This record gives sequence, structure tokens and C-alpha cells, in this order.
Amino acid sequence: MRIGILSDTHNRPVDLILDRLRGVDELWHLGDVCHPSTLDSLYSLGVPLLVVRGNNDFELEWPLTLDLRRGDVNFHLVHIPTNHPPASAQLVLNGHTHVPRDETRAGVRYLNPGSAGLANKGAPRSFAILTLRKGEIDWKVERVSS
Repeated sequence: MRIGILSDTHNRPVDLILDRLRGVDELWHLGDVCHPSTLDSLYSLGVPLLVVRGNNDFELEWPLTLDLRRGDVNFHLVHIPTNHPPASAQLVLNGHTHVPRDETRAGVRYLNPGSAGLANKGAPRSFAILTLRKGEIDWKVERVSS
């Protein structure tokens, strides 16, 4: 299973990366979409799109967090990272900082794809592809060329 992971688009179109997202099984947006129409091009890919609400989002139907299980892996999706994820979470995927992250703390792996919309703190615009294969997790952050 391949999952496209984006965050912090902040109303900026993601058309530049659509071709690189083709073939994913799902898309997860980790918040700060801002205007819902920003997601239109992602919906055009025809795969499930899950969105959590960021601190700049006002769509109340988007949850603040999502707990998901894919294969044998438990994910916790949230915009602003937490130091106390659910006990079942093996991976916490978050946005907010606009800086990619792959760090393990207290047995939980924290992943951040960076910002697909706004470069920040010296980090370029980016997104990630997460691939699950029989208990193996491959995390690849990719730069967005503008």
C-alpha cells in the first residue's frame, strides 16, 4: 500500500505534484489546507482522501485527529504534534512545523512530510510517500519543485 502524505498547503495548489501522487492507494492531508477548494485537484486522483483539521482550518467536519490501522500498523494523524499520543499509536503523522521529520521517541515514530505549500526554516516545500509492505514501512520525503 502506498499513501501520499501532505500538510500545510495553505491555499496553494498542489498541481505540481499530482503526477507524483498518481498510483497511491490513499491520500492523507495533515492539516492547514485553509480553503477546502485547495483539495479539488487531490480529489481528482480518485482515491480516498483523509484530512485532519489544522490550526488554520475552519471546516468543522474535518476531525482534529484520526486513528487508523493499515495492515498491522496503527497510525495517529494530527496537525500539531503531541507528546502523548494514544497508547496504541505506533506512528504519529503530523504537520504544523513545515519541516520534515522522522524521529522515534519512547517507541513511537513521528513523521512529518514538511509543507507542500510554504517553505519554512530553511526546509523546501515537500510531501511524502509512505509505503507499507508486510510490516515494513518506507518513508520518503520528496521536494516540491516550483
